[in-house]
Amino acid sequence: MPAITVDNILILPRLPRPADSTRQRAVRSVGTAHRQREGAGFEVRRPFPSAETRSTDPFILLDQMGPVAYEPYEAKGAPWHPHRGFETVTYMLDGTMVHHDSNGGGGIIGPGDTQWMTAGSGILHDELPAEDLVISGGEFHGIQLWVNLPREQKMIPPRYQDLRADELTLVSSHDGSALVRIIAGSLGGFEGPGSTYTPIVYAHASISPGGRVETPWPQSYSAMAYVLSGNGSTGVERRPTGEGQLAIFGPGEAITVTADDRQDTTTGAMEVLLLGGVPIREPVMQYGPFVMNTRDEIITAIEDFNAGRMGTVPATNLAGKRLGE
Repeated sequence: MPAITVDNILILPRLPRPADSTRQRAVRSVGTAHRQREGAGFEVRRPFPSAETRSTDPFILLDQMGPVAYEPYEAKGAPWHPHRGFETVTYMLDGTMVHHDSNGGGGIIGPGDTQWMTAGSGILHDELPAEDLVISGGEFHGIQLWVNLPREQKMIPPRYQDLRADELTLVSSHDGSALVRIIAGSLGGFEGPGSTYTPIVYAHASISPGGRVETPWPQSYSAMAYVLSGNGSTGVERRPTGEGQLAIFGPGEAITVTADDRQDTTTGAMEVLLLGGVPIREPVMQYGPFVMNTRDEIITAIEDFNAGRMGTVPATNLAGKRLGE
């Protein structure tokens, strides 16, 4: 970590500071991620879904994979499995991840890169640490976000996007105390490169000790901040929020995240994900890797998977290609 950075963030364009009359979003809740095993047995921190986090619409799941230093042959991934009805977004901070899918998409992503897979009507894929990382061991840290699709888009054709670190939009906070990487959506008038069906904002901020990110936030969007590392506070009311915790904001037009004066992190900064989107406000029926609206649709998804209608695992690994190639 910190994925992609610049030597001097003061040369970057700056997020506008919200006017004094702008209604700041108060913090509704702060919850702590729980730990569990996924895939072939790797551990994740999962702030949602959880019993204490009631609504993260339009998001279904957020997993923090690492940070971890793997010994040789210790790294594990998620072998071939199906998805339907949503999008997966994998953002790497350290290490490398290899992705293949039954639609011919995939590739290798490293620090600062993002892979965006729209499962839509159904797809099979795997996500594995790169072979050299498995053999030699090393640092690994990634984030996976599941973005829901509305009813009318759940059966769209699958697609794959591959965003390189240097394609992300880099800006600084209004006072130059934080570097903000915009992955998708519009933040303070700046657009991220990710193409989304469900309108969202997804960004990664590195906030210097004592620094602050104050930014306008779309009024119709939900708003959340997840702390990857470090400690600080969320909201103008300064609600304490630290590593592995998720703050959910209430209604308003701007959000604020502040770093404590001391940061005991590998980057020397408080590392935070800023995310939110237009709530879909539809029933959600989830069964493992399928996210639909009704029980009958889940049963159909299982039947389609068992019948091979979501694709088949290739006899040999697909080489992977970038969208548009």
